[in-house]
Amino acid sequence: MSVSSSIPVSGQKDGECPNERLNGQLEFLLALDRLKGVERRNPVLGGARRENSAEHSWHAALLALFLAEHAAGPVDVCRVVQMLLLHDVIEIDAGDTFCYDVAANRDKAERELAAADRIFGLLAADQGGELRALWEEFEHGDTPESRLANSLDRFQPLLMNFNAEGGTWREYDLARSQVEARMAPIREGAPGLWPIVERVLDAACERGYLRRD
Repeated sequence: MSVSSSIPVSGQKDGECPNERLNGQLEFLLALDRLKGVERRNPVLGGARRENSAEHSWHAALLALFLAEHAAGPVDVCRVVQMLLLHDVIEIDAGDTFCYDVAANRDKAERELAAADRIFGLLAADQGGELRALWEEFEHGDTPESRLANSLDRFQPLLMNFNAEGGTWREYDLARSQVEARMAPIREGAPGLWPIVERVLDAACERGYLRRD
């Protein structure tokens, strides 16, 4: 159901032309609520259920507020937070693609581009274009902010899986080399966190959360 048929836009009466910009903003914001229903693979702490993509985005954005000092250099923290809050909105349409599923990743880019077209297209061109540019910056990973955002996007599930006694790693019988390769962008984007990554992987192998290669 579209927002225009369910929410009266301020100043709009029956038969009047709706405020198209505000209508699009509300439709976009309501669409974002669906991110709460996109299930990821790793569990929340305690293992009661799997984390959803909205929770992951929120948590990763919080990491940016506290861990930006570990980036390779100065960054605009507000921009990093914006990227992390937006980076997974395309999963509303495209779903969460498990990073270790080779087959599922073959058409990931195509599905996510189509999702970006629709979701950011709900907004007026200027606002939708600005938010899509942030999403694309994150995807390309060629700015200090996007490199840090990508690092924290990967560091967050590392923390979650380790503190859930292996979580996804044990469920899918992952090897250390697979997880280390997934964490590789942290070396460049947040080098101050890389020693933690290595210690976590060492401990995960010792505790049987990851297979040794």
